[in-house]
Amino acid sequence: MTEKVGVLGKKSPKRTGVERIVNAPLPTVYGEFRAVGYMDHDRGDEQVALVHGDIGTENVLTRLHSECLTGDAFGSQHCECGDQLASALRAVVAEGRGVVVYLRGHEGRGIGLLAKLRAMALQAEGLDTVEANLALGLPVDARDYGAAAGILADLGVRSVRLMSNNPRKREALLKHGITVAEQVPLLIPPCESNITYLRTKRERLDHHLPHLDAVAHWS
Repeated sequence: MTEKVGVLGKKSPKRTGVERIVNAPLPTVYGEFRAVGYMDHDRGDEQVALVHGDIGTENVLTRLHSECLTGDAFGSQHCECGDQLASALRAVVAEGRGVVVYLRGHEGRGIGLLAKLRAMALQAEGLDTVEANLALGLPVDARDYGAAAGILADLGVRSVRLMSNNPRKREALLKHGITVAEQVPLLIPPCESNITYLRTKRERLDHHLPHLDAVAHWS
């Protein structure tokens, strides 16, 4: 953010953290939500949390969903992201209360859309998702969850039941002062197009994906 200069020539303090900007009703095919929009002043990203019901403060069913244009919007079967997002929204409505924080700037585990597409091209040539990022000189996972923790704190959430198979999300929330009362698996049946990708997430990124054992016959 550009620093403003006041009438006395002094720079105004630079804003940091997340700031709530707007709160609007959002009817969806899954149910009624409130879309709470934020500005992340540290990264310059616009963020949104979808809130259903009177969430309270403790043990709130929560999903931190990393932006994935190819999966969320285009229905890519290279990953399970779109199905995970839909499942999380359904689960929150079924629970009667909960939050899905949709994290912009997380495309491709934080490397950006074009870099992710380049990594996907390398994966089509035989590299796994970790090897592809490294071959491009990029980090395996560049995501930061500080904004997510800030959004949850602004919503009054102190502890969550976190819908995730990724232990690093749990560790990140704990680091930022949000208690994780339970980590709730979000297991999507794999398909032939994403089984190698999912196995790599389990074997090299420590994701908890026990259901992959049932499809060990796929190459």
